[in-house]
Amino acid sequence: MKVGLFYEHQLPQPWEDGSERKLFSDALEQIELADRLGFDYMWEVEHHFLEEYSHSSAPEVFLGAVSQRTKTIRIGHGICLSSPNYNHPARVAERLATLDLISGGRAEWGTGESASLIEMHGFGIEPEQKNAMWREGVERTANMMTMRPYPGYDGQFFTMPTRNIVPKPVQKPHPPIWMACSRRESILRAARHAVGALVFGFVEASQAKVWRDEYYQIIKSDECVPIGHSVNANIAALNGMMVHENAEETMRRGLDGFKFFGYSIAHYAVYGEHRPGRTNLWRRFQTIKDEMKETPGSGSIGQPKSVREHLMGYADVGIDQMIFIQQCGMNKHEHICEALELFAKEVMPALKEREDERVRRKEEELAPYVEAALARKPSMPELSESDIPNVEAMGIVLERRTGKDYASAGGTFADPTRGGAIPMASRESFAKSTNVD
Repeated sequence: MKVGLFYEHQLPQPWEDGSERKLFSDALEQIELADRLGFDYMWEVEHHFLEEYSHSSAPEVFLGAVSQRTKTIRIGHGICLSSPNYNHPARVAERLATLDLISGGRAEWGTGESASLIEMHGFGIEPEQKNAMWREGVERTANMMTMRPYPGYDGQFFTMPTRNIVPKPVQKPHPPIWMACSRRESILRAARHAVGALVFGFVEASQAKVWRDEYYQIIKSDECVPIGHSVNANIAALNGMMVHENAEETMRRGLDGFKFFGYSIAHYAVYGEHRPGRTNLWRRFQTIKDEMKETPGSGSIGQPKSVREHLMGYADVGIDQMIFIQQCGMNKHEHICEALELFAKEVMPALKEREDERVRRKEEELAPYVEAALARKPSMPELSESDIPNVEAMGIVLERRTGKDYASAGGTFADPTRGGAIPMASRESFAKSTNVD
């Protein structure tokens, strides 16, 4: 079973000058350490307006920094909000391809819809629209990364003319696609779209096995029709994690942070009422934290032996990856780093044992089903050469609109919106170059 780290960039109040800077700096150090220790993945979310719970509103910037401070760890844009209201599909394609290029082909493409009204309404999205928005955004982004040029689109949620989106990613046809899942129905939907399931729900290994088996049954069935241009048949689960030789110290270091993670999800997505810039989640959490029960997701908070046994239960039922939440609540940076090192020494070897063989057998087993699924995917027709339009430059359009000569033989283009001049070839010289194509 592979292992990864999960980042929300949680920052409970009170906030001080420098708190956010330290938050991001600490996270980079943790990921750099995890890379050296042999962790397989790191994932970072995209959220907006979720004070204290997630200050990760521009993950593409943070992940760019990660790419330059690590060597082998897979870099998960997990998730990139996929509605065109959040992120135009062309911008997603550009950002993912750039991340893939600067990381040497290590990008993973996590997709999702968001689950909080404070985010959705902030970007003009109604809950009943979000699934259709997700599908339109993901499908079009995948096409943009694989087509030259992208033919254009007039859809329900965005419109775009013919353009060639650059750059293109290292991984062909595009980075592996994943989908955020919180319940059984969304896991099965991920399988129908032939994407990996990022299961952001906490269940015991026995329940995870049920979901895993149903997921792979669909991957092997005619229901599986890829939304992208590849099949990413993987299921990942989520656990809180803190490891220490002393059981009592482990709970002191990690349990409250994990409880706060659950409390803040409930606040923004289920029960809470929020006054932007005023509500103090950490203070509210203190009043009820002792009443909160431990969940299955806290099983990786403990001594190395118990954590190893707990995680082997998930590995034995075929979960492909376990992702760990450590940076949550008031968990301390030094405790997180100590836990990473102890985990790598005492727990990880058992999880990595026979992993290469497991992956090889799985790929052999799934190969005919992957081929069949890709054959079922409907393709977006490529444009014929005669249908690729000529896109006119601003000077041509302005000349036609105003009757003025903005591309004079003097060799400059006067921009009326800026009052400046840009050096360029003369009209006559430029005309010669257009015949090269």
